[in-house]
Amino acid sequence: MKRLLLPLCMLLSLSVIDSSANQCPKALDFKIKRLGEEKVENLCKYKGNVILVVNTASKCGFTPQYEGLQKLHTQYYDKGFSIIAVPCNQFGAQEPGSHATIQEFCHLNYGLSFPIMGKVEVNGTNEHPMFKFLKGEAKGLITNSIKWNFTKFLIDREGRVVKRFSPATKPEAIASHIESLILK
Repeated sequence: MKRLLLPLCMLLSLSVIDSSANQCPKALDFKIKRLGEEKVENLCKYKGNVILVVNTASKCGFTPQYEGLQKLHTQYYDKGFSIIAVPCNQFGAQEPGSHATIQEFCHLNYGLSFPIMGKVEVNGTNEHPMFKFLKGEAKGLITNSIKWNFTKFLIDREGRVVKRFSPATKPEAIASHIESLILK
């Protein structure tokens, strides 16, 4: 009986280790439609990457940040970095277009090659659950609500939300934070 007990315990402990290794981090345990597609994308596929989640808009004063975001994507993608752009029309109706219009704008004007998700709300009763989680993990100034387009959330390889950046923070100012997480 003792001979069987030890191998059984070892087998059980391996399955527990294996199942925890495959778990999706809470920051990525969300599904969202990709822009222009009907299928829902599971964000767990980005597990193990350093990720920058950005709520975006095409007609915002911060829209030129798309250029800097694309540079970050190009510079760090091969090192395990991903950007997830999520359009939102809650701030001054600055993302009024259809999914097709948004996609065309982003590709023609900025040549974006990182994923752009479908339009969602980031505050209020209809906010996407991912933004509710992100705001709870990285508090905002005075309130946790997102104040404007191009608020950014940086997530490490383990799926921890490590920093929130204001819309005024330019992508190039985030590069050193990304580099430190990539090197870990």
